[in-house]
Amino acid sequence: MSTIIELLKEKKLLVIDGSFASELEKAGLNLCDSLWSAKALYENPELVTKVHENYFESGADIAITGSYQAHVQGFLGKGFTHEKAIELIKLSVKLAKKAKENCLKKHPERKLAIAAAVGPYGAYLADGSEYVGNYGLSVKELEEFHEEKIESLASENPDFFAFETIPSFDEARAYVNILKRHENITGWFTFSCKDEKHISEGVEISEVAKFLDKENQVHAIGVNCTKPEYIEPLICEIKKATDKSVAVYSNTGENYDPVTKTWSGELADFTKYAKRWYESGAKLIGGCCRTLPEEIKAVCKFAKSI
Repeated sequence: MSTIIELLKEKKLLVIDGSFASELEKAGLNLCDSLWSAKALYENPELVTKVHENYFESGADIAITGSYQAHVQGFLGKGFTHEKAIELIKLSVKLAKKAKENCLKKHPERKLAIAAAVGPYGAYLADGSEYVGNYGLSVKELEEFHEEKIESLASENPDFFAFETIPSFDEARAYVNILKRHENITGWFTFSCKDEKHISEGVEISEVAKFLDKENQVHAIGVNCTKPEYIEPLICEIKKATDKSVAVYSNTGENYDPVTKTWSGELADFTKYAKRWYESGAKLIGGCCRTLPEEIKAVCKFAKSI
C-alpha cells in the first residue's frame, strides 16, 4: 500500500483516471438506473476490471474504484441482501486491484495505486443533490449512512480513499469523524463547486480547506465534478488555506441536466488545462464526468514534460 504523500515523493504530478461511468457506457452498458455505475459491479464485473485497465494503460497512476454510488442502502433498495451489498462494495476494490496487477505484469516498473471511492449522500438519492448539498441530515446521521461502506472498502486494503464530489461542509465533517475512528485510512477530499470560490452548498472552499488542514489523515484537498473553467481559481482559494497537496479532476466542460440526465456543450482541452492547474499548484490531476482515456492521455502527456 502507498499513500499520496509517498507517491508524490517520486513524481511531481500524479495522474488520476477519468470517468468510470463514461467508459462503461462507451462499452454498451446502460446506466439508467438508481445505482448508476455501481450497477456494473453485479452486471458486468469483467468490464469493471477492463475499464480500470484502460485507464492504467492510458498512463493513469491512480484508479478510483467503481464504488461511488455503491451504498449499502442503495443495494438494499434494489432488493439485494445486506450480505450481498457488502460483498459488492468490497468487490469494487478487488476488481481495481486485479486491473492493477494485470498492468504491473506488463509494466513492472510503474507505481500504481487504488483509491476507494466514497460518493456523497446525494449520489444515493440519485436526484442531483450532490450538486446542492442541503440534505437536511445531521452530521451524525451522515456518519451513520457512510461508515459501514467505508469500513467495507477499508477491509480490502485500497492504497487510500477518494472522498469525492462532496457538496457540503457537514458531509466533510462526517467523514473526518469517521476517519478519527479508523486511523489506518488516509485519502483526499474533493468537493463539487458551484463557482470559482464556493462548494455546492455555498460555503467558501477556503473555509473547508482551513478546517481540513489540521487533519493528518487528509493528504490532499481539492475539486472534482466541476466545470474546468472554475478549477484554477478554486486551486488558488485552497492554497490560501493549506499547504496540503491539491487534487483536481473536472468534468469535460459540457453542461449536465440532472433531470434529463443529458449533456450539452463543448469539450475542454485537457492538455491546456493540466498545465494551468499544475502551475497553479495542483499535484494530482485527472478527469471526472464525460472524460475518457483520451483526456487522461492528454494529462499524461503534460505530466511527462515536467
